[in-house]
Formats: sequence, structure tokens, C-alpha cells
Amino acid sequence: MKIFILLSRFPYPLEKGDKLRAYHQIKELSKEHRIFLCCLSDKMVAKSDLKELEKYCDEIRIIRLNRLKIIWRLFLGIFSKRPFQYHYFYDRSAQKKINKFIEHYLPKHIFCQLIRTGSYVKHYSVIPKTLDYMDALSEGMQRRASVSRFPMKILFDLEAHRLRHFEAELFPYFDQHCIISEQDRNAILHPKKQQINIIANGISEAFFTNTEVSKSYDILFCGNMNYSPNIRAAKFIVEDILPLLNNKGHMLKVLIAGANPANQVKALANEQVFVSGWIDDIRDAYSGSKIFVAPMFIGSGLQNKLLEAMAQGLPCVTTGLANNALGAKANDEILIAEKKEDFVEQIHRLSSSRDEAKRVGSSGREFVRKNFSWEHQSKLLSQLFVTEGR
Repeated sequence: MKIFILLSRFPYPLEKGDKLRAYHQIKELSKEHRIFLCCLSDKMVAKSDLKELEKYCDEIRIIRLNRLKIIWRLFLGIFSKRPFQYHYFYDRSAQKKINKFIEHYLPKHIFCQLIRTGSYVKHYSVIPKTLDYMDALSEGMQRRASVSRFPMKILFDLEAHRLRHFEAELFPYFDQHCIISEQDRNAILHPKKQQINIIANGISEAFFTNTEVSKSYDILFCGNMNYSPNIRAAKFIVEDILPLLNNKGHMLKVLIAGANPANQVKALANEQVFVSGWIDDIRDAYSGSKIFVAPMFIGSGLQNKLLEAMAQGLPCVTTGLANNALGAKANDEILIAEKKEDFVEQIHRLSSSRDEAKRVGSSGREFVRKNFSWEHQSKLLSQLFVTEGR
């Protein structure tokens, strides 16, 4: 089947959650379908990145978004009811190019990732369409608003309100819908939201193979380190958790790893904390650390970093919010903490007992192996493309 896939970013390199999800879905879907990929992009795509996707796609089109036009559209968005994400990504000249691409290749199905791309294809009524909400973006934005101060709180509240209505507005234009977790599905403001299919993320088999690296760090946190929820988590580890651990006599070394560290993250570096930036093989960070700590208080969706850490056999400590999407057994496959004192207690528990750390790590690894597979999740997605619209 010819499938037209529309993304808001080119899905490589894999430093963001939406890219990771799209890349592995394309890789698996290409085994049974012909993929015609169209990506919006506000920057140049490296030839080496393009070649990585050419392995799986019949055709790739990249539509560059003009930065000055983006700024102008965001300004106009102040007076609109649509979310700023819509104004950032929706461009009329891009619409014409997408129309030509679809009309030329005549795909049998259209697949859009994230609501920010939905408006480009909603007018196609003959070709069946699937929208991957991925996350409940409105819920994630509302959580950001809850921890922000004026004036950003006002802006995030406004965007959350707009996103909530836009998520519902797009629903009837698509034959099928999917989302990453039940927690995110429940946050969508539409009376038929239970029709949204749960298509979780997977984990590459390579993550079940440990690289040979010495354990240089006690605590690891990783992710796109220019993303607000990750910045907040990194600061919480260093500024709130670490001093309490030091007071208990645990002088632990921390690694903050991941692409594009913001200045706030770089400033966390000291004799106990190393901020690495991008690591070519993130498995080196997992294998070189003893405990994975993810204090995720805002954001939405399934945390890929937790899947990867658990697949590598690291005992993980995270919040109930993050585990709601994951569904691991607390105190068995994962440890849960909500306040800084809780995190300190759980880290102390793992640091003080090698057996306990091994038990939690092994249980988490088996949980991920049994429940998360890109191959399985992509088969569920593929089934939506051949299902009659509702």
C-alpha cells in the first residue's frame, strides 16, 4: 500500500521523541508498505540524515519553512483562536506543495504525526487518513503553565486552552486516530476519544545489549536537554536531590546527557555533575551509570528514556506521572517518587543494596522486553490503515 506520511520535523537524528517514534514506525512500515515521506523543516537537513531515511522510503520531500514567515505568523497568532503550534507550522506555500505531492503519487492512505500537521490534509475526504496525536499536547502545556510564573504562565495557559479545542476540532476529519498512552487519550477533549487507538512506543533490540563501559556515574538523566520538562528535571536532580544525598553521606556523581543542553543545564556542571551534550551511542551513558533518575513533573506521553534505561537493566526512579503512561509495577519493575525526599529515599535504597538495585533493574528489563516492541506497535498501526473509517 502507498502511504503518505507527513511530519513536522525530519525524523533523524533521533534526539527528540517525535523523531524517534516516526523513524521506527517508518522503518517497520516499509517492510509491508511503500512510504512517501513529506517533512516540514525550519532548517537544512544533512545529506547523511537524508540517506538514513532513503533506505525505507520510495520518495522523500522536505519543505523548508521560512523563519521570517514563522515569526510573522506567530505574531498574527496572538489575535487567533488557533494554537501557536498551528501558526508555527502551517504555511500556505507548503500547503500547495503537499497538495501536488499527494495528487502526483495518489497514496492509498495518509498518516499525520501530531496535530500541527493535521490541517494540511483534513480537506482530503476520498483518501483515508490517520492522525497520530502522539501526546495530549494540551495537557503537557497545562502542566507547564502550572509551574510557570507571569508572563509565561499566561502564555502557556492560553496555548493549553487553544490546543485543547484544536485537538477536538481535528478529530472528525480523520478516519482513524492513535495516541501513545491511555493517560494521554483520557486528556483529549472529545466525546468519542475512546475510539482513539493506543499505539505505544517501542524499544530497539540494540538496547538490550549492554556496551562495555565502566560505571563512572551513580546517577544518570538524559534526553533532549533543551526541552523544558527535561531542563526542570535536570535542575531538580542537581539542586534539590543531590544536596540531600550529600548530607546523608552519599557523594554521588551525576551524568546529564543529551543533545542541545540549554545554558541552564550547562550551568549545573560542577565537580559532582558532568553535562555531556550529545553522545553518539546513548547506550554508553546507560551502561556507564548505576541508577536512572527521571523526575518528570510536566510534559506528556511515554518517556522513551525510561524504556531505554530499563532495557539496559538500570533500576529507575521516576514520578507517578511518567509511570502512568508506562504501566510498570511500582516497587518491583520501577520505583516511584514524588517529592525530593522520596527521590532521596529511593536512591539511598538502591545505592545501599547492590542486590536491590539488580532486582529492580532485572524486573524492569523483563517488563520492557515483554511489553514494548517497535515491530509489534507498528503492526497495530498498520492495521489502522486497512480498517474502514468509523
